[in-house]
Formats: sequence, C-alpha cells, structure tokens
Amino acid sequence: MNVHDVARCLPAVAVLREHCRSLAILDAVLSPEWESRRHSFDARWSGTESMASMRNGSGDEYSIVFSDAGAYVRGFDHESPMSPYAGDGPWPGVLDEVPEVFRACVEEPAFCDEDGMPVVTACMWRRAGDNRWQAGTIEFPEDATEDPDGATHLFQLLVDRSPEAFRRWARDYYEVPVGLAAVRHVFSSRPLTEEVIRSLNSDIGMADLSGDIAEIGYSAR
Repeated sequence: MNVHDVARCLPAVAVLREHCRSLAILDAVLSPEWESRRHSFDARWSGTESMASMRNGSGDEYSIVFSDAGAYVRGFDHESPMSPYAGDGPWPGVLDEVPEVFRACVEEPAFCDEDGMPVVTACMWRRAGDNRWQAGTIEFPEDATEDPDGATHLFQLLVDRSPEAFRRWARDYYEVPVGLAAVRHVFSSRPLTEEVIRSLNSDIGMADLSGDIAEIGYSAR
C-alpha cells in the first residue's frame, strides 16, 4: 500500500476530521500523560484551521490540517527510502502538485526541519468541492517494499476506521483492556460521559480531562 492506495480509502473531509477527533480523545483518556499518547487534535491550531497529528515516538508522524479550503495531509516515515534525508530533499512528485491553496502547509515551519526542508514522505490533499483525495504523480523506488513511503503503517487507523481496529491497536500499544462499547460510543461522536471515561480508565474522571476536551473540541456532558 502506498499513498495512492490510502487516498482511495479516506472518507470525506468532515468524516475524517471527526474520526481524528475521536482518536485524540480516546488517547487522552487512555494516556493522561501527554508524552505517551499517539494521537492528538488541536481544534484551534490557528484562527482558521484545526490540526490532527500522530507521532509514534520513533520518528514517524503525520499531520492533517483542516480548513475551509479542505484538508492537507503530511506523513513522514523516518526509515522510508523516500525520506528527504536520503537524497536532496522531498522525493520527486510528493509535493510538486500540491495546489496553491495548500502551499502554506507545505512551507509550514512545524512541518519542516530547522533548515526549512519539508519533512515528508507521503502527502495527500482534498480541496473543498473535490470528490476525492489526491496525491502527486510519483515514481516509487524500483526496489521499494510494499510500503515505500510509510503510508501503510502511518495511516492504518485512518484507512480502517472501525472500533475493532482501534481496540486491537490500543490493547497492543497501551497493554491494557479496552472496552469496545466505549470505543464505539466515541467513534459515533456521542458526548463523552463519566461512565465512558471510567470504563476506559478507572484512574481518571471528567475533571482530569477538561483541558484535553477543550483543546480537542470534543463534546462532553
């Protein structure tokens, strides 16, 4: 699977945004300590944008910027043969066709290294009004694996958006039991409740999550 395969699997922008919000609140419940979380969501990343992000602690990450213009996705697999550090910058085709409306995202300092080079191995975008996600015309490395740009493992929970997939991942990552009913509740974008929180993590309650709930913009009661 590569970025083109992932692009065919992603849902509409609004659906993806809510899914990313759900991933972030579930991680906040399962891991009160920020440093251990995989997924995050900042509902007010800028005055006009929200941003979802993932970091695995080993150098792999993605960022998704949501705005009225649509959505821009940047992924980075530090071991990919398409890493900008393996050559003279981003792999040909990865960023070349990004529409002008998202060029500021390409150059965003948070997505570049200290020298201003975009840190990216996979990129997708979908403009408001588009009927599908798009990625650049890319000639992948001749000796590439099945996951040349890291898209398979970077975006696995965006491709398989089922509660079951998240539960499997969370049980492996956090090494704790994860209630499927609670995950289904959150994946349905239903308001977070004290009962749902306690069923996932008996050590915390709603008050402990007030800051995360506000930052993520998830509804609670």
